Amino acid sequence: MNHPRPAVGPDLRISVVICVHTEDRWEDILAAVASVRAQSRPAHELLLVVDHHQRLLDRLTEHFARAPGGARPPGPPPAPLRVLANAGPRGLSAGRNTGIAAADGEVIAFLDDDAVAERDWLRHFAAAYADPAVMAVGGRTEPVWESGRRPLWFPEEFDWVVGCTYRGLPAGKVRVRNVLGGNASFRRVAFDLAGGFTTGIGRDGDRRPLGCEETELCIRISQVLPDAVLLIDDRAVIHHRVPAERRRFRYFRGRAYAEGLSKALVARSVGARDGLAAERRHTVRVLPAGVLRGVRDALLGRPGGAARAGAIVAGAAAAAGGYAWGTVRGRAKPTPLRPGPVGDPVGGPAAAAHEGAPA
Repeated sequence: MNHPRPAVGPDLRISVVICVHTEDRWEDILAAVASVRAQSRPAHELLLVVDHHQRLLDRLTEHFARAPGGARPPGPPPAPLRVLANAGPRGLSAGRNTGIAAADGEVIAFLDDDAVAERDWLRHFAAAYADPAVMAVGGRTEPVWESGRRPLWFPEEFDWVVGCTYRGLPAGKVRVRNVLGGNASFRRVAFDLAGGFTTGIGRDGDRRPLGCEETELCIRISQVLPDAVLLIDDRAVIHHRVPAERRRFRYFRGRAYAEGLSKALVARSVGARDGLAAERRHTVRVLPAGVLRGVRDALLGRPGGAARAGAIVAGAAAAAGGYAWGTVRGRAKPTPLRPGPVGDPVGGPAAAAHEGAPA
């Protein structure tokens, strides 16, 4: 099959999608938008996708429709910003698919609504796409603990629990199986060929905090395009806020269990060999080393060592339990999992807002 040659070069257009779902994160949303507007390499456009929350949709539309007071600062005008309603079922996957359908760029980047991107975030993404074989680029996500510091018991090997880059990922600019969804970008052609994010995997706002929708998508892209290159460039940095409730052990254990459930769905969708390859390496190599470090620190009298070792064991056990139950449940009640549509969004109001935005 002949595939269209991907766009490369300085004129590559990058659309940024931020999915939002609650007014509780109002200040975080505004900070995320401000960080995109301050990029050294400007975004082509910025899309805010609101997940079935009419009041938040109206509030964002009104906020960004207001003309800014005073003179515009020097430099290029800010990227057009649009506020959209999620046109699919409730959840992050459908929200992202709505953004993909509405986006105009050759590359679509995703930023969490409670994160801020460093100034060169998009510049590093764009540079990686100079290679036409590159279909996805992710970056490094640093935790910003609301309490001011990392809990002594919280192991870095499990920073994925709070949506951040974890110990065990390779450093630098390297090929990976999958990128992390809150700090990621994809070529549009990848969605055209492999489909969008699969609904039924990932968060939907009301249920247990599932995930792995970006893992399933990346594996599917590699299956459809065997020569595709997926990268992480750890210079593309965002800072992700970690609220106080996520530093509790109860959340840690529940999120690990939910990850196991999610991995069972991924394995069912793309096969266990591809769906669990990276997890097997992490479990066999990284986690035992983390336990040994914790035990060593405990023997040396360093605070938190024993607790970190215990948390690694507990987190691994919870994830394994979630995977086992998810596998049994999937066999008992198999539900088809299909990539969501990324064509023209249907239904749901959309508003163009921001200075310079198309009417």
